[in-house]
Amino acid sequence: MENQLKDKKILALIPARGGSKGIPKKNIIDLGGHPLIAYSIAAAKLSKYINRVIVTTDSEEIAEVSKKYGAETPFLRPKEYAQDHSPDRDFFEHALTWLEKNEKYVPDLIVHLRPVTPLRNHEIIDEAILEVMKDKNATSLRSAQLLDITPYKLFKLNGSYYDFFGESEYSGIGDYHNLPRQQFPQTHKPNGYVDIIIPEKYKETGLLHGKKIRAFVTKEVADIDNLMDLDFAKKLLEEKEYEPLIKFLNK
Repeated sequence: MENQLKDKKILALIPARGGSKGIPKKNIIDLGGHPLIAYSIAAAKLSKYINRVIVTTDSEEIAEVSKKYGAETPFLRPKEYAQDHSPDRDFFEHALTWLEKNEKYVPDLIVHLRPVTPLRNHEIIDEAILEVMKDKNATSLRSAQLLDITPYKLFKLNGSYYDFFGESEYSGIGDYHNLPRQQFPQTHKPNGYVDIIIPEKYKETGLLHGKKIRAFVTKEVADIDNLMDLDFAKKLLEEKEYEPLIKFLNK
């Protein structure tokens, strides 16, 4: 399998729009002496299998910072694809279309690395690439972490009353929502550690992730949404696992 990967075009695509309401200029805020986005670039550069790293951004400032750390920025993303509510599909479609039209470049895999999940082990990224390549039925891969709670015991509002998630699935059991959580299926939360898109499958179905999403379970990650999250990430940086990232960034 590793020999087969040598001939594959594996692109890391890092989305980083300029607007951020929670933390201004979040994607280039300082973390341990380097801008946040630099960590995703470093993880991609350290991978054995990723052979191209592109940052898709609408910001010239972010583009310049990204190039400094070794990423390509062959285009600026149009503003209409960089709004608060713009779906991931928009920047993927724009990047794929631009690269095919301007370079005749069509990647075999796209490794989606979100800058707000900065701390990654590049060896785990490589494991994810191997897993999705081995699984011929997979239409994509997404990383997720195990949740302590289950949505089957959560409420959703129905007018002035509560309905329970999973009601249709467990309708034959009275007061099913009072069952111990251990009796419900395990639930995982997508965490952005590493997601992998297969462009060929996307073109066939029009679905970014498709219906056979390969499960890839990771530990809990630092997800930067506010300054407290940034403090948490700074503490995690002290762990031995992230020494290769720090070494790469400091060289």
